Amino acid sequence: MRPEWEDAQNKHGGKWAHQFPKNNSVPINEMWLHTMLAAIGETLEEEGDGEVMGVVVNVRKTFYRIGVWTHTTGRSIPGRGEGDCAGGKGRSPAKGEAILKAIGARFKNVLGINERIDFTGHTESASAGSTRAKSKLSA
Repeated sequence: MRPEWEDAQNKHGGKWAHQFPKNNSVPINEMWLHTMLAAIGETLEEEGDGEVMGVVVNVRKTFYRIGVWTHTTGRSIPGRGEGDCAGGKGRSPAKGEAILKAIGARFKNVLGINERIDFTGHTESASAGSTRAKSKLSA
C-alpha cells in the first residue's frame, strides 16, 4: 500500500490529526515515538476493528502534524450499501463512527493532550486541501 489518498486501500478512509506549533516546547519526537509504538502495539483500536492503516508525521516550516490513518470514515462505502461499512465488516454507520471515536480518544491519550483533535475523510481532504477540509468527527 502506498501512503497516498488515491491508493485503493486508502481512498475510502480518513485520518485523525492534530497540528502543533513548531517550537521547542512541543516534544514532537516523544509524541511521534509514542504514536508509532501505539500503532505497532495495536493499542489504538480493539482487536478485530481493522481500522488503523498507519501513522504519519508532517514537519512543515511553522508546524508539526501527527495523524492516524483509518481504513474507512465510519460511513457506508459508496456503491457497497449501508451494510458494508467499515472495511466490509458489515458494521452499521453508528458502529463505525463509535469505533473511530474510540480510536480518536486513544490517539489523543497517546499524544497526552487535552486539546481537540479532528477526523477528516481523505476524499474531502483531497478535494478541499488538507488544511481546509471540514472535520467529520472530533475527540
